[in-house]
Amino acid sequence: MDWITQLLFPGNTSIASTLVLYSFVIAAGIFIGKVRIAGVSLGVTFVLFVGILMGHFGYEVDGNILKFVREFGLILFIFAIGLQVGPGFFSSFKKGGVKLNLLAVLAIALNVLIVLGIYFFGNINDINALVGVMSGAVTNTPGLAAAQQAVTQITNSGEQANLMAQGYAAAYPLGVVGIILSMFVIKGIFRINTENEIKEIEQEHESSMLKPDFLSIEVTNKLVDGLTLVRLHDVITCNFVVSRIMTKTKEIIIPKSSTEIHVGDVLRVVCSAQDADRFRAVLGSDVEMDWETTPMPVYSRRIMITNSHYNGVTLGSLRLHNGYQLNATRVNRAGVDLLASPSLRLQMGDRLTVVGNLEDIDRLASKLGNSMKRLNQPNLITIFVGIILGIILGSINLGFGMKLGLAGGPLVVAILLSRFGYKAKLVTYTSSSASLLLRELGICLFLASVGIAAGKDFASAVFNETGMWWVIWGFVITVVPLLIVGLIARGKDRINFLTIMGLSSGSYTDPPALAYANNSTGNDAPAVAYSTVYPLTMFMRVVAAQALILAFA
Repeated sequence: MDWITQLLFPGNTSIASTLVLYSFVIAAGIFIGKVRIAGVSLGVTFVLFVGILMGHFGYEVDGNILKFVREFGLILFIFAIGLQVGPGFFSSFKKGGVKLNLLAVLAIALNVLIVLGIYFFGNINDINALVGVMSGAVTNTPGLAAAQQAVTQITNSGEQANLMAQGYAAAYPLGVVGIILSMFVIKGIFRINTENEIKEIEQEHESSMLKPDFLSIEVTNKLVDGLTLVRLHDVITCNFVVSRIMTKTKEIIIPKSSTEIHVGDVLRVVCSAQDADRFRAVLGSDVEMDWETTPMPVYSRRIMITNSHYNGVTLGSLRLHNGYQLNATRVNRAGVDLLASPSLRLQMGDRLTVVGNLEDIDRLASKLGNSMKRLNQPNLITIFVGIILGIILGSINLGFGMKLGLAGGPLVVAILLSRFGYKAKLVTYTSSSASLLLRELGICLFLASVGIAAGKDFASAVFNETGMWWVIWGFVITVVPLLIVGLIARGKDRINFLTIMGLSSGSYTDPPALAYANNSTGNDAPAVAYSTVYPLTMFMRVVAAQALILAFA
């Protein structure tokens, strides 16, 4: 039975025993992480704690293997994160997102200032431990990974990286609790009624009406009689599509730019809901009409864009009416309907709704792909080309000995590829399940490696006076910036409390806190705010942790 001893007991670093150890740590960590306490779970972060426990009991991994698995897991995780946040990274600075992102950056700056204050005036003068504590306090694993990678490059040793992991593990639990606690404190200070906040959000959502709206309008205004659709765009200056017209003779046609409208015609208009009143004022009044059941020689169908040739092209460049006698009414992207404006750039996975004859629709579908099977195939070329470019970028000396490293380089490249990859004919579309698998596999491999390496000295480092101060200072790093940002957001800017909850979760990139916010309010407003600040926050957290190490280590 020696083979059982070699596989399952500490003291053996063979490939088989290493695989068994990693599999157990990851499986047990994910299983325990699903346990909810007050509706909150720590998720895959428990992989780190299981790894620490196994390391404490003497389980080890060969140093070269552990380093490879840790770095490879980090790259997979960081690159998947970049692909996920990239499309929204630049758009998050638009309109209302600017204010939320500035508040999130303020929270990051306050975190760093508190760390520097502790380093220069407090009782912990080891920047490596403090950066680990900060990463745990703000529940940001990529920041920890970037800092570990930076300090390993500087010292060419794993000891300081293990110290960071210990600080991270010490601060993380109260980090999650502290984020939720700060929400309660802000709520109590301003005596906020959550139900009223929910009603306010719903009213704002109804009044904004940014989704495409569908109107059936009968032309009654004699002043527009004989006007072509091109001229109508000059009169009503907004994005809209007239997908079908029923003439006075009850004939239904697909209009083109030169088609004239006449009094008595019924137009099927697709526009932003906020612009609907313009059409009523210019054309006429609404009429009840079910276009789907009205006998007509035209049909409405959805076509999925799976041909990589059309990734990044504008909708107008398809010339749907001239080439196919079709009209596009809307584009569905990741479950969200977008108005089919000519300048809208298409992406792999978009669902284009068109109106016309079935034969013409089929011709367009064959050109655009319309194959679910094609989307199920992962674009591995883009992923590994991106990783190569990310490693090269991360290895470039940016001055003063600063490098983006194996965390920052792939992150920057992934963000740029997801946004501009179509210009290099690279398809960055990845199905949500494939993206999640890549991200979760990477983070689990990374956390398991970090935990196993840090576990040997974890008890002696944490369960003493120094470890107690790690926990205390970690809680301060968590709560104080959130309270300051929350007071500014509510007291000065009068931001809705549900949005503040999402801002708090997103500025600390904390899914458990977001899950609590969503479950306690039953509204998606926290998730919207979370997704608005998440891209920039994730990038800044990685840069801040690495910058502290490069500046003071």
